[in-house]
Amino acid sequence: MASKSTTVGKIDDEVLAYTAGKDILLDRNLVREDCIGSAAHAVMLSRMPVKPAIITPAQVKKIIRTLKGIIAQHEAGKFKITPADQDVHLAVERALTRNLGDLGKKIHTGRSRNDQVALDLRLFAKPRLLDLIDGTAALAEVMNKLGKKHVKLPMVGRTHMQKAMPSSVGLWATGFTEVLLDDLELLKTAYALNNRCPLGAAAGFGVPLPIDRQLSSDLLGFEAPVHNVTHAVNARGKVESVILSACGQVMLSLSRLAQDLMLYTMPEFGYFTLPAAFCTGSSIMPNKRNPDVLELLRARASVVLAHAQTTLNILNGAPTGYNRDLQETKEPFMEGLALTAASVQISTRCLANIQVNRQALLDGFSPDVFATDRAIELVGQGIPFRDAYHQVKAHLDELEHIDPVEAIAKKTHLGTTAGLDFTAYSKQARAVRAWTAKQRQAFNRKIARLMA
Repeated sequence: MASKSTTVGKIDDEVLAYTAGKDILLDRNLVREDCIGSAAHAVMLSRMPVKPAIITPAQVKKIIRTLKGIIAQHEAGKFKITPADQDVHLAVERALTRNLGDLGKKIHTGRSRNDQVALDLRLFAKPRLLDLIDGTAALAEVMNKLGKKHVKLPMVGRTHMQKAMPSSVGLWATGFTEVLLDDLELLKTAYALNNRCPLGAAAGFGVPLPIDRQLSSDLLGFEAPVHNVTHAVNARGKVESVILSACGQVMLSLSRLAQDLMLYTMPEFGYFTLPAAFCTGSSIMPNKRNPDVLELLRARASVVLAHAQTTLNILNGAPTGYNRDLQETKEPFMEGLALTAASVQISTRCLANIQVNRQALLDGFSPDVFATDRAIELVGQGIPFRDAYHQVKAHLDELEHIDPVEAIAKKTHLGTTAGLDFTAYSKQARAVRAWTAKQRQAFNRKIARLMA
């Protein structure tokens, strides 16, 4: 049977193809991260208190120069990961060895592909999570501005999709502001969990060398190392599942928002009009303006949630230590993170340009919408609630004179139509965006210093 020689031995061609799977393609997303991690590892090795030095400071400069060259090649589309490489890690090591000879062979001292891939994925996630957090905060701001602009515009509130009580565009829009702010707390928690460095754990048991894991963590801009080396390897997949679960919550919020907009932009409602650029036509019906963006948002929420569940299912029952099963978490992780970011971005653009139709919103009211409010008013006059309930139910036609604008103005308690704190929402969203800017700046500064 045919076989290929690889860095880690001869492997049957069919076995190699099966075990590599999509890694050769997916790992193209990790070339920069693998080079950055290798640079930090080389610096750490050069500072180890051993004689003779495994890598000297002068050699570190050569290694980093070569790693920067690999990144440049990758960005130009010229760096290849071959089946014989199996993955990005051995491809980068091969390139270093080809350019630097024996020096390139030293780069893997004190580490394993286990902690390498765990590191690469955390480095991959870090800026993308910051972008997602910033984007979600920006969407929360857009919804808050939409609500503030139309705070006095009545809108029928619904339960069971049927008319229920007087609401407002302000209350509806800021309901999504607040759920997105809640989602941001989950994303920030996922970011904090991801912001720890696994490098130096090697295969999950450490190495008999005086490596400085704190230094590696600092060089790469992490908050701290993952302390326990076994956990550093075990956490792979679990960290991704937490990130995907947080993404899933964002997508749930967007899915419900999309569903509302699909209903409220129907001609039968006409409450809102989508921007023309966000609608597509039909191949046969010239009149169609389809809300494809919203439909795909709804569908892709299911895709991201499925990716989160896939990752959890792969982890379920896995024994301690690295297992090749974890390779299969890479694709759902990358795709789920990308889908969520794209969904947030497209939602923000859509909502920033949506048209609100005042007359259609007012025309949506009918006397029965005011029934509950009227029953509560009768309670205020001393009538027991259940008696007031039946009295109003029997005389719904007597509510025709009620003005919806006046109805929503009467509700002034915390968080209702006339009791919304737009300033607090804005402050929360702006604080999150300031935090992401600070985190991004600090991370970029660390990586720039390392690669310089």
